[in-house]
Amino acid sequence: MKDNSRRKFVKQATASAASFYIVPSHVISDLGHKAPSDKLNIAGVGIGGKGRPNLNAMKSENIVALCDTDWSYSKPCFADFPKAKKYYDWRNMFDEMGKDIDAVMVATPDHTHAIVAATALIMDKHVYCQKPLTHSIYESRLLTRLAEIHPVATQMGNQGNSGIDAKELIEWIQNGEIGEVKEVHTWTNRPIWPQGLERPSESMTPPKTMDWDLFLGPAAYRPYHEIYTPWNWRGWWEFGTGAFGDMACHVLDPVYASLNLGYPDQIEGNSSPINTESAPQSEQVKFHFPERPSISGFNLPEVDVYWYDGGLLPFRPYLLPDGIDLMEDRLGGCIFVGTKDTLFCGSGGVGKRLLSGREPKVSSRLRRIPNAKGYKDGPHEQDWIRACKESPESRVQSTSNFAYAGPFNEMVLLGVLAIRLQSLNKTLQWDGPSMQFTNITAGDELKVIESNHFSMRNGRPVFESKYLETKALSAAKEYIRHEYRKGWKLPVELDQL
Repeated sequence: MKDNSRRKFVKQATASAASFYIVPSHVISDLGHKAPSDKLNIAGVGIGGKGRPNLNAMKSENIVALCDTDWSYSKPCFADFPKAKKYYDWRNMFDEMGKDIDAVMVATPDHTHAIVAATALIMDKHVYCQKPLTHSIYESRLLTRLAEIHPVATQMGNQGNSGIDAKELIEWIQNGEIGEVKEVHTWTNRPIWPQGLERPSESMTPPKTMDWDLFLGPAAYRPYHEIYTPWNWRGWWEFGTGAFGDMACHVLDPVYASLNLGYPDQIEGNSSPINTESAPQSEQVKFHFPERPSISGFNLPEVDVYWYDGGLLPFRPYLLPDGIDLMEDRLGGCIFVGTKDTLFCGSGGVGKRLLSGREPKVSSRLRRIPNAKGYKDGPHEQDWIRACKESPESRVQSTSNFAYAGPFNEMVLLGVLAIRLQSLNKTLQWDGPSMQFTNITAGDELKVIESNHFSMRNGRPVFESKYLETKALSAAKEYIRHEYRKGWKLPVELDQL
């Protein structure tokens, strides 16, 4: 579809969709708000990987359309929902079925989250989008703003956010159970997929069941190779955000929520060798957040938040018993260092405990989501469905809606930028509202490995490394807001809103 006809379609779809909401009819116990009598018509975009369990967690509704660029990888999900209409191109799906779709689940690779989600929001479709919410900070800001304007329900796919453990952790922290928090350490064992790779020199023929050009979408063209997809895409800068983008939206979530972090003002990162194509095998990032307004008398002083991945871990805190594995939940964890006590937990707050051994007695004040004990799919998606069906005037948004998830995702992506800009050898100063670094100058240059090879010649080791040198200011701007490939663009820009 040409751009002018697409704009006309989106405008018409927006006008017609704005008046449709499912009317509530009865009350769900324990939630204290109304629930609907009818089912949503949901479309899934990106269904071969995480999209499949997301949609199965939504099977209480009508799954009417399924879209993926790889129909072989998506075959199990097609079998789950045999009545759903199948598509390769989500744009064709929106063109043909826009009037019949109420909500959209997005679980594509990171680089196409924003363009699909933004188009759906403009059409006034409810959106569930996998983490990380977007591939760039600008895209996150755009989705946050669109969700403010359009009267829909939104949710990022970090399921631990809905968990009872996360709610209890927030209540403990904000009740002052460990005192003021000035230091937090967080970690994951990811990546468990290939990273630190150079771009393959050979090209391959895509499978007949795959549309490679649609997989690339707004990303710059490159020949197909099996190393990119499925699943491995998250290790390549062009398509994913590495271990940080994959797991920080889970592990950092209770940290961001309990400490009301907002924008950091300083970030710094280092890693194992990094190249121009792929995220490194292991990373460390330090965020510094300035003092924030207190919450019900609980002070929020300046705080440093540390991140470790790829096998790196913080040193064991005092009072943590011998034999306790920092990776006991196999996902990641957190250590909150307070002025009164230290809190240790796994991803999403699971397994939380005070290292003093004291058991907090804190009254519940945050909304609980039924059946959300533990770290699992289901309650997170169902809470979004509940919000979708409520009228805008009385809607209780799910807790990882884009008003929360958008700014949080910006923090996560800043961690990615700290790694990509590490060769500047400086602590980066960040102006959150303006989305720019204030201490990168026109004369600063990045020096990043393009290729790095080792060989033996005549019995002696030979190291051959090539570096790409670029202007840091222009590189940083590109990382903050990616340039899309010709023929692809966001449906609206921030300055138009």
